[in-house]
Amino acid sequence: MPRVETPPTSIAPTDARASSLDRALGDDLAELRRRDLERHPRTLSGRRGAVVSSNGAPAVDFGSNDYLGLASDPRLAAAATRALREQGTGATASRLIAGTTTEHAALEREIARFARTDRALSFSSGYAANAGVIPALVSREDVIFSDRLNHASLIDGCRASRATVHVYEHADADALAALIAEHRVAHRRALIVTDGIFSMDGDVAPLAAIVDLARRFDAWTYVDDAHAAGVIGPDGRGTAALLGVDGEIDVTVGTLGKAFGAAGAYVAGSDVLCTYLLNRARSFIFSTAPMPAQAAAAAEGIRIATSEPNRRERVAANARLLRESLHARGVPVYGAESMHIVPVVVGSAARTVHVGERLACAGFLIGAVRPPTVPDGTSRLRISLSAAHTDEQICALAAAVAEALR
Repeated sequence: MPRVETPPTSIAPTDARASSLDRALGDDLAELRRRDLERHPRTLSGRRGAVVSSNGAPAVDFGSNDYLGLASDPRLAAAATRALREQGTGATASRLIAGTTTEHAALEREIARFARTDRALSFSSGYAANAGVIPALVSREDVIFSDRLNHASLIDGCRASRATVHVYEHADADALAALIAEHRVAHRRALIVTDGIFSMDGDVAPLAAIVDLARRFDAWTYVDDAHAAGVIGPDGRGTAALLGVDGEIDVTVGTLGKAFGAAGAYVAGSDVLCTYLLNRARSFIFSTAPMPAQAAAAAEGIRIATSEPNRRERVAANARLLRESLHARGVPVYGAESMHIVPVVVGSAARTVHVGERLACAGFLIGAVRPPTVPDGTSRLRISLSAAHTDEQICALAAAVAEALR
């Protein structure tokens, strides 16, 4: 069984050798530790589908976002290797100087074909996309309506824009309507910002209602579809396609590091939008371009995801099996039966960490998610399903979760 990693040694706040900075930060770390909120990364190696090596022992990974099982697919590695031979390692510059290679251009064409949009623009990460795109679209004279459970990168993008932000209750279209009716008229532009699938709850934004409100009140729609792209909806085209509003979202952000097995992110939309962002999104303009090999791997991941629908079917079947298996053992879960993110709410941070450690010792790696990622009192196991998981692994996990919770 894999052993739980020992946290790195921290500088004690009272260490006389520590600087003023280290003493202050040491005090803050001690408080995090007291509240069971200190985090330590787990070092993994040798990924083969859903199985990884953790501290030298095999473990089944139920914590990653490798939804289609493409992160270790040899076809992505072959595409990256070819690009390494032809383009070298680094892109050498920002995209607008000398960093746009044929691999970046090919990736953006592949994204636009997948998303069925005029154009796409790739970013180094989903965080960089949201942190750069939202401030490029709205500013002090404008207003943003943001779901309460939006991802941190959306929240930070909204803050950086300096627009007025109104937060509506999670997935509550009526609450959103009331806020827009009250506040839209006082501002130049309005932007409705939401995740498509919420990463910690596995539930879906009410996009049809949001699109209707946007039309009625002259607002723009912004959907971060990081956990949906490639996985749900017709041809894996995401939340809007699933809910029948495909082509009616103004700005769609997706990731290349989850279902598509590589790294990076993108914005898909009109040619005008992407041209504007190329000139105004600071996180695009002032970042060195991602490695060409990364772009090549991502493009290959998109091609495989669209041509092999059985991967999406397998993810949905695995999600149903896990929910059924947990329910049969008396473990409460929520969310749509075929949704690939399955939260098991434990409650306290301390108990969640303890349960996560027990599961790690049993050979299962799961995210033990605590505040500030989720609200106080809702710490949880966040179980992610992949097409690479087998029925045997899923049933064994359900039994281990039930035992660890006891």
